[in-house]
Amino acid sequence: MRDGILRIGSRKSPLAQRQVELCAEALMPHLPEGTRIERLVFETSGDHYLAGALSDIGTKGLFTKEIEHALLNDEIDIAVHSMKDMATQLPEGLTLAAMLPRDDVRDVFLSLKAPSLAELPQGAVVGTSSLRRAVQILHARPDIRIVTYRGNLKRRIDKLREGEVDATLLAAAGLDRLGYYLTYAYRMDCDTMLPAVAQGAIGLQCRMDDTATQSLCALVDDAHTSHAVNLERAFLRHLDGSCRTPIAGYAVWDDDQSQVTLHGLLADPEGKCVVRDTMHSRAEDAYIMAHKLALKLQAMLAS
Repeated sequence: MRDGILRIGSRKSPLAQRQVELCAEALMPHLPEGTRIERLVFETSGDHYLAGALSDIGTKGLFTKEIEHALLNDEIDIAVHSMKDMATQLPEGLTLAAMLPRDDVRDVFLSLKAPSLAELPQGAVVGTSSLRRAVQILHARPDIRIVTYRGNLKRRIDKLREGEVDATLLAAAGLDRLGYYLTYAYRMDCDTMLPAVAQGAIGLQCRMDDTATQSLCALVDDAHTSHAVNLERAFLRHLDGSCRTPIAGYAVWDDDQSQVTLHGLLADPEGKCVVRDTMHSRAEDAYIMAHKLALKLQAMLAS
């Protein structure tokens, strides 16, 4: 922060901008009087590539690299990210300073033809760009035809209404943040569709040498969210997850943060084999448990 201006950067999508608003609302009560927030927007590699699946062009970081570069170059003070977009290994010199309270982690099934995946007609077309969602859909319904489905949230809803696909899946958190309450949207339980690691969480990233901004962000950190998401990210890191690897993970802590349950899923890239398991642990053994679950899933997939 310089000259009374706090510079916050993010992607240009409506959802990313809404997430910046939530970040600004949380930070404002803690800012010195007269401080102004300046919002900067960036186009990322993932925003430029709309023709095919993200798995065709690279790994995690497709929606964060350009913003992180601006942060390292001191063009912004805080980068606001959807945590599920972030690589498990951060660039040198950057740190995750805070996470806002997590929203609904679930996926939402949207269709004008059926209220659930199970009730779609035989051979229905489902649009998604997520390998994680695709393998779980095909595991439950091998007859479904998956097509690549990109674009911002509004565009994907519009394409569904236009009949381009019979159904699609979107993150509940995104729909909620943008105020989409649709009569044909049905929230899926995590037993049916395990969410992406860190889904529903917003992260605030800053430079490691910017201790003042780190201290500011720490004031809005939700510890419950940070504990869960950091554990999920450790699980993902043990699996060396990328956009080419179908992985899902969701950590649920007890209210007193003394016990945690970690649900994990791993599949081969073609979705021919999908394995899933759950482990429980005391807080002090949580990261050991995440490693054990990753190893167990890898062994199950290889057998």
